[in-house]
Amino acid sequence: MNERILPRPMTADRQPRQRVSTLGTEPRREAILKVAERLFFEQGYANTTIEQIVGELGVTKPVVYYYFRDKLEIFETISWRPTVDCLTVMDFAPDDERPAHVKLEAGLTRLIENMVRHYPAAFLYYREPQVFRPEYIAAQTKLARSFYAHMCALLEQGRRDGTLEFGEARLTALAAFSLPGFMHTWYRPDGRLPPAEVVREMVAIAMRVIGVHHPVARRVRPPSPRPTKRVSSRSQT
Repeated sequence: MNERILPRPMTADRQPRQRVSTLGTEPRREAILKVAERLFFEQGYANTTIEQIVGELGVTKPVVYYYFRDKLEIFETISWRPTVDCLTVMDFAPDDERPAHVKLEAGLTRLIENMVRHYPAAFLYYREPQVFRPEYIAAQTKLARSFYAHMCALLEQGRRDGTLEFGEARLTALAAFSLPGFMHTWYRPDGRLPPAEVVREMVAIAMRVIGVHHPVARRVRPPSPRPTKRVSSRSQT
């Protein structure tokens, strides 16, 4: 995955720099991203500074600027990884002949797994969408359109196969995607349920949203005993 697919316009005083990849440079770049990710999540974009990032790392500003042009590029790079991983989960190979509902379940599972795995980076966009440049929004929108196009096609195929029952495909896809989309308001890795259990529960709910037909064994409850009619002492006299 190319994290730098979003070109930044160059001004006269900011020419493209030739960066030579050497041993040890990528771990340092990842360290910058990891520290910045935590600070952005804890403090927000506006309250996080390059000074704080270098202070946490114990390096100087030129080290950060060797890898990133500015704070915004760091923020967008952190957010782009989960964006790509989440919005390509419905891109199945043309020779994948599994039924549509099976592929939808696989895609939704990967989607929610990626939201959990990329915590908290996956939630930055939902918390501060106003930060991103129009170029970033355009690139994300392109991925989202592809995601929904693939998902809607699978939904319609499942309806034709008789394994799914729903109304309008686009609304159904939006409703299913909104479940992980709102995880940023409540998910915590140290919550009551372990991450794997959260994924299982969320996938089960999403599958019900898209109307999957799973045979459910109904529990037969024994009839409740009829209440005994009480006779008051007054009526016995």
